[in-house]
Amino acid sequence: MAVRPVRRRARGLLAAGAGLLVAAIPVGSAAALPTALPSASAFSDGTYVVTLAADPIAKYDGSLPGLPQLKAAPGGGLDVTQAAAQEYRAFLLDAQSTVADLVDATPLQRYTVALNGFSARLSAQQAAKLSATAGVLAVTEDTLRHPDAVATDALTGPAAVGEGTAATTADYLGLTGSGGVWEELGGVDAAGDGVVVADLDTGLWPEHPSVAGERLATSADPDDPYEAYRSGGTITMDKSDGGTFSGVCETGTGWTAADCTTKVVGARAFSAGYRAGGPLADTEYPSARDSDGHGTHTGTTAVGLSGVEATVRGVDYGDVTGVAPAAAIAVYKVCWTGADGGAGCATSDLVAAVDAAVADNVDVINFSIGGGAATNVVDPVELAFLSAASAGIFVSASAGNSGPDASTLDHASPWVTTVAAGTSALREGTVVLGDGTSFAGTRLEQSALASRPLVLASSVAAAGKAPADAQNCLAGTLDPAKAKGKVVICDRAITARIAKSQEVARVGGAGLVLVNIIANGTEADPHSIPTVHLDVAAGKAVKAYAAAHPRATVSFAAGNTTGTATSTPQIAGFSSRGPTFVNDGDVLKPDLTAPGSAVLAGYSPEAETGTGDLFATASGTSMSAPHVTGLAALYFTAHPDWSPMAVKSALMTTTTSLERADGRDNRNPFDGGAGFVNPTTMLEPGLVYDSGARDWLAYLAGSGVNTGTGVPAIDPSDLNQASLAVGGLVGTQTVSRSVTATTPGLYHATGSVPGVDVTVSPSVLYFGAAGETKQFRVTLTRTTATLDTWATGALTWKGADLTVRSPVAVKPLALAAPAEVTGSGAQGAVDVTVTSGTTGDLDVTAAGLAEGTTTPGALSVGAEQEFTVEVPAGGGIARFDLAAQDQLSDLDLFLYQVGADGTRELVGQSATASADEKIDVVADAGDYVAVVQAYSAAAGQDDVGFTFTSFVVTGAETAGDLTVEPDPVPVVQGREATFSVSWSGLDPAKDHLGVLLYGDSPTPTFVSIT
Repeated sequence: MAVRPVRRRARGLLAAGAGLLVAAIPVGSAAALPTALPSASAFSDGTYVVTLAADPIAKYDGSLPGLPQLKAAPGGGLDVTQAAAQEYRAFLLDAQSTVADLVDATPLQRYTVALNGFSARLSAQQAAKLSATAGVLAVTEDTLRHPDAVATDALTGPAAVGEGTAATTADYLGLTGSGGVWEELGGVDAAGDGVVVADLDTGLWPEHPSVAGERLATSADPDDPYEAYRSGGTITMDKSDGGTFSGVCETGTGWTAADCTTKVVGARAFSAGYRAGGPLADTEYPSARDSDGHGTHTGTTAVGLSGVEATVRGVDYGDVTGVAPAAAIAVYKVCWTGADGGAGCATSDLVAAVDAAVADNVDVINFSIGGGAATNVVDPVELAFLSAASAGIFVSASAGNSGPDASTLDHASPWVTTVAAGTSALREGTVVLGDGTSFAGTRLEQSALASRPLVLASSVAAAGKAPADAQNCLAGTLDPAKAKGKVVICDRAITARIAKSQEVARVGGAGLVLVNIIANGTEADPHSIPTVHLDVAAGKAVKAYAAAHPRATVSFAAGNTTGTATSTPQIAGFSSRGPTFVNDGDVLKPDLTAPGSAVLAGYSPEAETGTGDLFATASGTSMSAPHVTGLAALYFTAHPDWSPMAVKSALMTTTTSLERADGRDNRNPFDGGAGFVNPTTMLEPGLVYDSGARDWLAYLAGSGVNTGTGVPAIDPSDLNQASLAVGGLVGTQTVSRSVTATTPGLYHATGSVPGVDVTVSPSVLYFGAAGETKQFRVTLTRTTATLDTWATGALTWKGADLTVRSPVAVKPLALAAPAEVTGSGAQGAVDVTVTSGTTGDLDVTAAGLAEGTTTPGALSVGAEQEFTVEVPAGGGIARFDLAAQDQLSDLDLFLYQVGADGTRELVGQSATASADEKIDVVADAGDYVAVVQAYSAAAGQDDVGFTFTSFVVTGAETAGDLTVEPDPVPVVQGREATFSVSWSGLDPAKDHLGVLLYGDSPTPTFVSIT
């Protein structure tokens, strides 16, 4: 079972007991955890990544006696060849072995550069023990992640006849032509020169013309300092930043030494984690060669050579190019197809690849891979990316394809640039009905289709086939006698889009009108017959026309001939959205948007989902991320000494607005972040927001993560980045930022968020020279914004000729209250201080006090003891508290819910390295079994003594007469208010627990009396 995060806020209300409303504390939340690191709710046998707390090489700060801080490589980056680095690596490997030996585990892969840890096959018991071991940061299941491309099925049948649309995203983004970005950088041959892009993906088709390079020399060419060459089995390349890339060309089935060139400067394959789950497919290459197509597509999108002719199924689409055509590519194959037909990318392999890429000293990492909605930023891959960014490497990652639902976004780490997908260079065709009405849709190939009869697919269903199945054009559902020579209208659902055109082609249909039945993106696919893809509104109109006219006709025109231009760029329907749950949304994601719909780029001719061609169109945030990867490579051409976050800031603050279908601006930051990339202005941002490793450690500390570095914590909202977010605005909050000028001058600030007053201080900044840094504060105060609902807007600095825009998002809350207050004695009182998001009277409900049931015990190391606790009808809040007699011992606590059939389900675990453990849960009525395990005893002790105490608060308790004074509590927005909670008549020999609930707020406060 995967590692899950401890949530910082409750997630709603649950009725329990005598009308008691209790906060929905996540089942299994471990309240005693000293950090906000994920707490394992369960372990099973499997492969895990064990992350240790000590710094990896990329972050080592020189804190160990006799091991100085590592020297940076020339031009920045990491030099892992120096003696100190090798000595520190040996130290890490020795420590890893010590940890593995504690449970007799054998490491499968070792990580020392970007992450300090190892992967290993572990039993559930071994994993649980390691998770509670001092010095172990996390034990994470080695799950499979997947490339973020919209899936298609295999293409078969004849090619569509016609011409292609030659517009490329490079043209659309303003990179090409006179006055384009490439020309500004010195021409196409300089666009990315001296920069190495690492593509972590399914590999590369090395013979592809988009990555053609020259044979590697055996020594450096003094006339071309950026030329790659072989040196003793290592590929070396002097980079534009003054550093050196040192890669490896691994040979294997399908990859020879000759496949590495001056363009493809590295080839590595990482499959140990994936193969632990089973063998590779026979069609898979156990090397860096790409049999899938995804990696070739992302790699050539980012760095494909300029002016390469693209043909798909016999249709010429003109020349295509990558974003940074002069950059070099290093291939790190991490995604595989298995013999069982499954496919994916193992977490352990991903970490190994990042580890290698950082050691090789690449400049940019493209990561078009996702694992679902982000739940934390201490995932092993995200931590490896932190090290990469600390070493000066820009990381571009896909946001995911689970849109348009909210909070589906992956890669919430602030040190990563998370990219949403938008439309760009439109590939359109026009459906012209017999009455002259026309509708523009998406179409890959361009050719006119003369007037043909138009029919609904349901009206040409084969005998015995359900009309609904026929309307979806499922295989074998259409009748050739009814459909031949006609244009068929099919719904988009159930099967792949191209499979529908195959079915229409099978029955002799002349064309296909593919219609969305729910709002979604329209895709340009290489269909078997002329096809136009329409969205919901246009599709409904065409279907209504066909249903109302028995002799309905239709024709297709090339391009958009409706006279109404399609709004672009729009956010793609599939693109995952924010806000992220991580840190309650205090970091705004996604960061920005790039082209991700119907992108034409290189492909593997052996791809099962391809056409046998070297090019294909594909959609997904997998396609948008490499556009930003390429733009970062261009940036490092212009500014080789810039930090990754300075580049990210420049890309974000110079974006343009996305559009809605009706042409209005879409500035919703949870859709597209700061906006759509605008390379024509990115090189002149005016001001940049920068941050580095120390800032990220402070952010982690402020998020509750014990980094072990002693770096002071900051509020996550104060992390210096080109966006502002406050996931819990209680009345008012001030956030801090600093900006560094790239263009001197006077800048004026304006801020606007509907329902929130935005005050910037100082509101005017003057920079006398480039490189100057100044600080400012932004105070956000709720006025009329709806509580518990996000409000969004922008902060803009306006210079003489420049505008620096940052998105802003705040979520006003009704209340901030302490998680717990404590008191003692048979009678007494304790003050509780809260901050309110509103002005008026605050109703406070006191539930409890519930008397604790305490049982002493003692266990030998390795033994366990069970305690059964009954929760009465109606349920309530239950606490299970384990206190060791000796704080040098180590106990663990596991909680099971007993089902009606007697089976047990693990619903909570607190297994830290500390002596004491605690679990709080919202409990349904029934029996629960708490299991106490003795993990270790203090030196010289044979047994571990403890006391186990359970509480169940239902709201029906009367002990102690828990009283709030005053009630209601007068509160003023944004200010602290203090009230008293008192009790009397308690049994002093017993511990007691109560809960305070505040109006409609989901935030409770526990009252613990000992």
